[in-house]
Amino acid sequence: MATTTTSTVTSATGETVTYRSDAPTGMKWWREVGWRHVVGVVVIIYCALPLLYVVSASLNPGGTLTGSNNLFRTFSLANFQRLFETDFASWAINSLVICSVTAVATVLMGGAAAYAFSRFRFRGRRASLTALLLIQMFPQMLAVVAIFLVLLTLKDVFPILGVNSQLALIFVYLGGALGVNTFLMYGFFNTVPREIDEAAKIDGASHAQIFWTIILRLVAPILAVVGLLSFVGTYGEFIIARTVLQSTDKLTLAVGLYQWASDERNAPWGQFAAGAVLSAIPVILLFLFLQKYIVSGLTAGSVKG
Repeated sequence: MATTTTSTVTSATGETVTYRSDAPTGMKWWREVGWRHVVGVVVIIYCALPLLYVVSASLNPGGTLTGSNNLFRTFSLANFQRLFETDFASWAINSLVICSVTAVATVLMGGAAAYAFSRFRFRGRRASLTALLLIQMFPQMLAVVAIFLVLLTLKDVFPILGVNSQLALIFVYLGGALGVNTFLMYGFFNTVPREIDEAAKIDGASHAQIFWTIILRLVAPILAVVGLLSFVGTYGEFIIARTVLQSTDKLTLAVGLYQWASDERNAPWGQFAAGAVLSAIPVILLFLFLQKYIVSGLTAGSVKG
């Protein structure tokens, strides 16, 4: 049952202040609060154990999965040193370039489309929004065969946009992400009062000036969230990248590391684990850098339409 506890504190001015607390105790505390601590601890263990295993395997020079069952039995940086004797560095650069360009272009394209849907009234606007809502329900990998055939045809006309082109892969990612990101940003753009636009127009600002200098600053949280989601989504994407890219020097990290792990007989697991550990660093840094925008951007963009 709940009990009321009181505490008395004497302030610096000599006044006596009494605080009352109605915090639950006993079984009521367990029913309302205590079980959440247990669930939290279990979830943390469930999430942390695979990470500890990968870190331990990366520090094990043996390079076998069975030899890594005893966590942190050995400590060696040999796997990390061997990484730079392979194509790992070029794969990392490819991934960073492709993901950064995709994230920036996704933010700009989605922002421009969301601004148009939010501020302009034109024929077909509602039908277009409904179409975006329907399109985003289908994952892009459903069209992987069609994408491959289109790129195979384009290669004969525009080789830079054909199969085995990183620019073509970026365009494929941009096309797949436009629908969901536009709809997410559209909800956030609607929260910005139209009076701001009207005041800027009275001062002589054009639509482009309003968009670049006013609106984009006010919707910075959702831009950060969309950029982060786009970067993380393309950074770990495998199926489309595996279909489009073929040369070893053009692969992304996900595809390159898979090549190591897919060797059934001589898979370099220690090297693979070291590559996985280093691959996680850019995503962690990006999360830390954009952390203050994530919660506000996700909640506002998802509940206001």
